[in-house]
Amino acid sequence: MYEKYFQLRERPFALSPDPEYLYPSRGHQEALSYLRYGVEGHAGFVVITGEIGSGKTTMLQALLGRLDRNITVARLVNTMLDPRELLEAIVLDFGIDPTGMSKPVMLQRLAEFLVQQRQAGRLTLLVIDEAQNLSLPALEEIRMLSNLETEKSKLIQIIMIGQPELREKLSLPQLTQLRQRITVSYHLQPLDPEETANYINHRLKRAAIGSPLSFPGDVTDLIHARSRGVPRIINVIADATLLFAYGIDRRDIDMTTTQEALEELDATGVLASYEQEGEAAAHATTVSVAETEEALRIADEVRRREQALLARERELARREQAIQVQQRVVEEEARLLAATRNARTSQPTAAQPTATTIGAPVTGASPMAGPGRTTSNQPRAAMPTAPAGAYARPAAPSLPSASVPSPAVPNRAASAYVTPSGVRVQRFERPSPVRRDGWWDRVRRIVFRVEPETGA
Repeated sequence: MYEKYFQLRERPFALSPDPEYLYPSRGHQEALSYLRYGVEGHAGFVVITGEIGSGKTTMLQALLGRLDRNITVARLVNTMLDPRELLEAIVLDFGIDPTGMSKPVMLQRLAEFLVQQRQAGRLTLLVIDEAQNLSLPALEEIRMLSNLETEKSKLIQIIMIGQPELREKLSLPQLTQLRQRITVSYHLQPLDPEETANYINHRLKRAAIGSPLSFPGDVTDLIHARSRGVPRIINVIADATLLFAYGIDRRDIDMTTTQEALEELDATGVLASYEQEGEAAAHATTVSVAETEEALRIADEVRRREQALLARERELARREQAIQVQQRVVEEEARLLAATRNARTSQPTAAQPTATTIGAPVTGASPMAGPGRTTSNQPRAAMPTAPAGAYARPAAPSLPSASVPSPAVPNRAASAYVTPSGVRVQRFERPSPVRRDGWWDRVRRIVFRVEPETGA
């Protein structure tokens, strides 16, 4: 609009980051030096921070334009990504298609790509702009990428550019390992009054076709006071001043024109919006860090409770397993006890000889035949009865009559068996215990050939 009027080839105070208009202030020169050192010296991590509109992106583009052609660069601008999306964006910018790849496969392909670049004599640079928007897991993912290295140097150099919020995030205890790997760190400061004047006239000189236009010192001081030395706000005020001078047909810039431009910017809220943007950014930085710390605290508490719950579940499972083992042991003991009892009741002892029929052979005789019992082939009436009192004992009950059957009752005092002449009772006699020879008895028997005395 006013370019031809002031003999300019283009607008010198456009808000787009143009590296041709980068003013080499002291701060920007130092930042560029740090960046070049980090890239050429294989420093690993480089962090550059600055206020909104301080010229970080313009400086970054100037650096990328001056790099050697033997450097492969991947640049990320949109950083509102989770860790996997961030990794996919990185491999895409390096020319690797991550479609259908799992995360381990992507990391393997990226490592192979970096090794190929190093073998070809090329450096690999990852530039992340607006890095303050990265979440803590995403920052941790970037730290893991720095582990891709050879025995002597890193396979990838990482530059992170962001607002002061990035520096506050990196100061959190959860990012201690990432912070320890940062080799170069620099924070861009606002311009002072002298640098503000040099900045304005430098851009006017770069855009001039003929004799360059310049702003006087009092005008640049006023602009610095209202912009606080932030390059983006300086551009807004200087561009509005040129526009007002063009509107009133003035080729020289003075205080009156500048004040009218400032009043118009205040009336429309343009300048106030930039000031509020800076304040909101500073407030958002504090709130974001506080919210991040609170979220981390909650996540740690949830993780602690989950670990306690898992420990309880493992303890319950262990107890249930122990109870099942004890139950199987009890069942096995009960089974063995029942089997032992059945074996003892079914097997006859030496003190109870089995009643048999002596004399004539009896076909199909029952092994349990005894007093008051008949065999299957011999009628009960044909069995001879024993004389009265033949087997009576004072301590034993009388045998039942032949006509009245009675259940078999074990008699441990005597055993009855059938003979051709009747029923006989065999008296039970306890076997005498076996005498065990003592030590002296064995010596007498072996050495002196003397048998030990026997007796009750």
